[in-house]
Amino acid sequence: MTAALEHTARRNEQKPEYRVYTVEVVARKRLSPSFVRVTVAGECLRSFGAGGADQRIKLMLPQPGRTVADVPQGRDWYAEWQAMPEETRPTMRTYTVRAFRPSRAEIDIDFVLHGSEVDSGGPASNWAASTRPGDRVALLGPDRPGTGRMWGCEWCPPATARRLLLAGDETAIPAVGAILESLPASACGIACLEIPTEDDVQEWEVPSGMEVRWLPRKVGTVRQHHGSLLEGALSEALRELCGGNAEPEQLTSSPSASLEDVDVDSCPLWEVPEAPARERVDVESGELYGWLAGEAGVIKRLRRMTVNQYGVPRTSVAFMGYWREGRH
Repeated sequence: MTAALEHTARRNEQKPEYRVYTVEVVARKRLSPSFVRVTVAGECLRSFGAGGADQRIKLMLPQPGRTVADVPQGRDWYAEWQAMPEETRPTMRTYTVRAFRPSRAEIDIDFVLHGSEVDSGGPASNWAASTRPGDRVALLGPDRPGTGRMWGCEWCPPATARRLLLAGDETAIPAVGAILESLPASACGIACLEIPTEDDVQEWEVPSGMEVRWLPRKVGTVRQHHGSLLEGALSEALRELCGGNAEPEQLTSSPSASLEDVDVDSCPLWEVPEAPARERVDVESGELYGWLAGEAGVIKRLRRMTVNQYGVPRTSVAFMGYWREGRH
């Protein structure tokens, strides 16, 4: 076997398998009008494969009137899940690990509540709004620690990054909070976060060089359309991080700015650098690394603005459509 094949074999041996963790709700805390935190625990979580700050897992929710016993177990769980009748097949939704405490075998998951514009009436939101300690649910996650995409993690700034840019709507808040709290004290940059109301602002401990800009859509009786505040705030942040008061057309670079269209109604918008970005942004502040997530139509517009107008290399930004307006 050649050295290259041996390296590939070793790497493949380290890939995680995804397994079902049956856990119990041990706490539920209302964080704000639009957010609730559910804490789940179980001895099985001691082997949970923690992966990174923005780690995604699957939540497996029994159908109304059913129990967690419906969730398939074992290595063939997915094929068994697909083969189940719709009336008994558990609902599967993607969420972020807000915090993992291995010593206590606990995971926190933050939910956007049913009353918001984002997940109104969705099964996971409804479950989070009504679940109580003692309820049982299933999670799907890796079976061993690691890092990277195979562990459901996309946050991966290169060592050369000097400025960080994060942006998202309320569905991205749990991941952004976890990312910011994981940063070294020397981190610098801007996070632009659109939330349903001014009462949804959260308190996080973040590096002094990271500025968090909260963008409530509803202030008093005035309500803005989803995504409108985020676009303006991101444009302002890009001007600051990429060239002071320069106009977008002055910052645009080619061919990095070339960008094809994405039909977010027929395919997911999920464009993440495969490896740490090597292409540099030619600005005084140093290399920029970005992470943008939220409603797919909004992220599509932010993607075009970031790359085409401001000339940020596509290899330096993760663009993720977490959800699509009008769909659960």
